Amino acid sequence: MKALLFNGSPRKGNTCAALDALKKGMENIGDLEIQEVMAADVSVSPCMACDLCDSDGHCVFEDDTNDVVDAVLAADIIVFATPVYWWGMTAQLKVIIDKFYSRSKRLKDLKKKVGVLVIGEAGQDDPQYELIPKQFACICDYLGWEMAFSKTYTAAAVDDLANSGETIKEIGELWKAF
Repeated sequence: MKALLFNGSPRKGNTCAALDALKKGMENIGDLEIQEVMAADVSVSPCMACDLCDSDGHCVFEDDTNDVVDAVLAADIIVFATPVYWWGMTAQLKVIIDKFYSRSKRLKDLKKKVGVLVIGEAGQDDPQYELIPKQFACICDYLGWEMAFSKTYTAAAVDDLANSGETIKEIGELWKAF
């Protein structure tokens, strides 16, 4: 089995701590290969809606798009982790997801399980904790993927999650949803 973890954060902080805890828990899944993509470290051009990908299923840009989407196709488990930027996921993660369009026909109805981690500074009653998970739910519905979990956490300082043993333990147990 293969797991692909998307880290939407451009810095090392709460999103990294959450993914580290999840990865540690995922060690309990036998024979699992884990690949992490740091969205800020890949070069993915925004989709220009040229539709040239419709002819051969590949993005025409000579960047990391095709490699990233190949990894999505190969994965059985996909986790999207993002801090909140202006009530949404980070631009670094969104540009990657937009490029799924280049293979949307091939991505549809594949047996994939998806996890979503959203970390924001606002309290849990803020609309951001509805908007972002809903967007991922819509993506899963469209592609026919199973949403295994969607969790939101409040963390303001860069090390809030790492210093919260209870929250880190909870995140470490999310692997059971797969």
